[in-house]
Amino acid sequence: MAAKNILLLAGDYAEDYETMVPFQALLMVGHKVHAVCPGKKAGEHVRTAIHDFEGDQTYSEKPGHNFVLNFDFDQVRAEAYDALVIPGGRAPEYLRLNDQVLALVRAFAEAGKPIAAVCHGAQLLAAAGVLEGRACSAYPACAPEVRLAGGRFVEIEVDQAHTEGNLVTAPAWPAHPAWLAQFLALLGTRITL
Repeated sequence: MAAKNILLLAGDYAEDYETMVPFQALLMVGHKVHAVCPGKKAGEHVRTAIHDFEGDQTYSEKPGHNFVLNFDFDQVRAEAYDALVIPGGRAPEYLRLNDQVLALVRAFAEAGKPIAAVCHGAQLLAAAGVLEGRACSAYPACAPEVRLAGGRFVEIEVDQAHTEGNLVTAPAWPAHPAWLAQFLALLGTRITL
């Protein structure tokens, strides 16, 4: 397997697990991952939040780790990457207001490159206009945005993932095993024991 170059779009208050786990897992299997955030450079950090499901109407939120970025956002060019990862949390709510971020998401989608989005990452996909006629999963509160963007919301268990073409989506971090396995399959990553 040839190592892939993967772009991870981080932002302040991205969900901690949905940022850290794919970043580390993709590095672990030999891929090169650039974690970036608009307006920030390598060595700077974004704050993360830990979301949990504790029986309330929605998730609870607690402070997470300071996630250190390893590449400058201003140097990112979509053509240099093989795939895109979009963590959830509150970050997509703000990242979707950035025209450069939206252009990046569109470039990956138009090129048919693998995109893995989890939880509120669907907000970024919807804002970029890449869900028209596509099925995807997300945190259930994002279902209206998926539908308004012309997509079909796929309701699945919180620990499951959905793949359609180049797009792998999941409701939240409990889906990491399924979500990452499906993303690795799209990347052509083979793991042997």
